[in-house]
Amino acid sequence: MRRLVTTRFDAAGRRVLMVCAAGGFTTLLDNSVLNIALPALRDSLHADAAHVQWMVAGYSLAFGLALVPGGRLGDVRGRKPYFLAGMAIFTAGAALAGLTPGPEALVAARLLQGLGGGLVNSQMIGTMQDVFSGHARTRALGLYAVTGGVAGGLGPPLGGAVIAVAGPETGWRLVFLLAVPFGVVTLALAARHLPPAPDRAGSADLDLVGLLLMGGLTLALMLPFVQPAGGPAGLVWAPVVGLLAVSSLRWQRRYARSGRRPLLHPTLTRSAPFAAGTMVAMGYFGSGLANSLVLTMFLQEGLGLTALATATVTLPAAFAMVAGSALAWRLARRFGRHTVSAGLALSACSMLAGGLVALFASGERLPVLLALCATCASAASGLVVSPLQASVLKNAPGEAAGVAGGILQMSQRIGAAICISAVSGIYLHGSSAGGPGYRPAFWHAALTCAGVAALACVLSYAANRRAVRPPVAEVRPG
Repeated sequence: MRRLVTTRFDAAGRRVLMVCAAGGFTTLLDNSVLNIALPALRDSLHADAAHVQWMVAGYSLAFGLALVPGGRLGDVRGRKPYFLAGMAIFTAGAALAGLTPGPEALVAARLLQGLGGGLVNSQMIGTMQDVFSGHARTRALGLYAVTGGVAGGLGPPLGGAVIAVAGPETGWRLVFLLAVPFGVVTLALAARHLPPAPDRAGSADLDLVGLLLMGGLTLALMLPFVQPAGGPAGLVWAPVVGLLAVSSLRWQRRYARSGRRPLLHPTLTRSAPFAAGTMVAMGYFGSGLANSLVLTMFLQEGLGLTALATATVTLPAAFAMVAGSALAWRLARRFGRHTVSAGLALSACSMLAGGLVALFASGERLPVLLALCATCASAASGLVVSPLQASVLKNAPGEAAGVAGGILQMSQRIGAAICISAVSGIYLHGSSAGGPGYRPAFWHAALTCAGVAALACVLSYAANRRAVRPPVAEVRPG
């Protein structure tokens, strides 16, 4: 069967890009509207802090863990079947989330959505790389990124409008059900326009043991923040994390020595620039998502704003993210690697300023000041994302270039799961009946996000200095 490859945007290529954009829009829109709906669904389902953390962090965890095996299955057996399967799973999860009878069922539905979303997204980038080449591939990836920005910006006002019209009790359910018609349309487009799977078969070499160990390690890092204080998780946290980390590394080496493809390619773990860049990406991605989550909750629960008013406050941040992304490449060409470090420093300062504003500013000015801080943080994030990803992937060893992108995305999602569980736990437990109150709780959460972003900035700066350090000349006697 002839493979569709194009160096320009012909009719077939545009149809494939339309399908990928629809898939990205559907999955990202669903995730961006959730933050607006959280206070309403908490009251409706009487969900506690742990339920909320699992609804948000569990999605990122399932999404991240599905990326690498989904990508390998698509590489070997064709991307179209797994795109369709992932979108069907995601759409079914959205329907279950909207009709759920209780918080436990909603957590399960979100895990299902995360699994489907990861399976879909692992096929979209691969499909665009398969179909487009040269300048057309660059344009396709750029348009895909713009679609993500549009979905992220449209989600909050759309969710706020739905809750304002339908009311909190019904509105949060409709917010989840929004993904169902989008998912059905995307399924129909994909079935018709995606290139068919190639006529070949083979082993995808999924490294399920490595995947289970990585998932267990992430859960062990999340549980101390989700488990209430005094629970058993705090007693066993350190030894379990250490055991799983050592076991995961040893398994990867053993799996590689057997001639198979481990989840983490050994050359990736031995590449200091790739490892450092991945750690920076985890900190940037996790702190940004966690800060957006607690800001949305604070605006509604702490300041008493409606869902629509909250969306209005956060809307400029979405446009700032798009604007920052558009400027990122120009700044990166002029200032090089230091663009990422500068963006991370600005992001950390903006998060810290938001926490201080929440602590000390008067109520009338607080929403405007928080909107300004969030806009600055989002603009800074836009400066970081594209140059950082390009830098990390450029440092991937040639023999592992194919899996580096999947590993980077998986690491970001795992970082998000850990940061969201930690930061939302700090906020939710601090703002509970026995806590110090909404303003101190948001300050502590924002301070944590700023600290993570600052650590990522320091790591980025250190990696940049190491990269540009000139070699030491050998001094010969005489």
